[in-house]
Amino acid sequence: MSQNGEESEEVHLPPVLKASVHDVRYFAALLRGVNFVNRATVTITKTGFVVVVEEARTLLATAYIFADIFDEYTYNSESPAAPQDSQNSEPEEEDNSAFEIPLNTLIECLNIFGTAGSSGSAAGAGAATGKYKKWKRGGDDSDQEGDDDDAHGRRSSNGTGGNKSIDHYFGNAADKGTGMRMTYAGSGFPLTLLIAEDAAGPTTTCEITTYEAEANLQLPFEPDRMVLKIILKSSWLRDALSELDPSCDKLTFIGNPPPAVINGKQRQQPRLANGTPMLRIQAAGTFGSTEMDYPNDRDVLETFECTRPVTFSYRFGHISRTLRALQSSTKTSLRIDDEGLLSLQFLMPSPKAKAEAAADAFIEFRCLPLDDELV
Repeated sequence: MSQNGEESEEVHLPPVLKASVHDVRYFAALLRGVNFVNRATVTITKTGFVVVVEEARTLLATAYIFADIFDEYTYNSESPAAPQDSQNSEPEEEDNSAFEIPLNTLIECLNIFGTAGSSGSAAGAGAATGKYKKWKRGGDDSDQEGDDDDAHGRRSSNGTGGNKSIDHYFGNAADKGTGMRMTYAGSGFPLTLLIAEDAAGPTTTCEITTYEAEANLQLPFEPDRMVLKIILKSSWLRDALSELDPSCDKLTFIGNPPPAVINGKQRQQPRLANGTPMLRIQAAGTFGSTEMDYPNDRDVLETFECTRPVTFSYRFGHISRTLRALQSSTKTSLRIDDEGLLSLQFLMPSPKAKAEAAADAFIEFRCLPLDDELV
């Protein structure tokens, strides 16, 4: 009798993750920002997702996706004893669930109705593209019967099926985008997605195989070792990188301390007295080089901090990996430490109203500099 009781308790354990959103475009845009390597490590915590990919043990990309962007987000620890006993001393980082997943497959599933690709600037980026035909609704002589929808919805592992559950998660307004409900039962189980264009249309259930997470590259950035910090509008950096020839081999960031403050004012000049630039981006390749100088102007550089002359080069192919995230972001933070470790953080504005106090997600790239011999 006791064994049966224990087995029934295990069967009815809540899923580790249950999340839903009525429009997947923003979520898909965040995933695309780091989609240059297929295998990604996903870490789920109480506060949201962390999606990490790496390339050539040199480039590390991390998407921080907060729980606020979802309409529903519920996380249950895989270790039942941890939540209540860890209030005093254990850090939140240990209370998580991690797995690896083919990122391309996840993005393709989100875009299964062709409506998750037009994200752009994510900040309420307009309506759908209109390049696809919407499904008929129940009141429009639809060929889809309620029983069929119920059969699709009943596939959910938490037992909520039918139009009522779909309507609860996705709504039935005509202007809604593709909705998603995501569940993850725990280690060894697939990531399950229930996707619907709207409550009256068809639904699709996708099960994506998960794998045991392996250790990622560690590139810690210590603020006390920072020698260059720049915050600027993403459009300025995006325009600069778009002008560069794709055949470039390396990209060099050159920074110099700003001029001294005189009578409470700092001279806003693109170059210092000796002719060296305050900030220069230099691209070099087979067909020559390109140089772009930036003035110390608040309209261009919102923040510019440089403690000493800085010159570090990076492989252009690695920097170009940031373009997808850069295109969807509004602000960029560029930091370099004394050993040349580059940190690029892109602010991805949330489509939710600020009144909802939704946290803006961001994507960070960290890249090691080229060796001295290659520079």
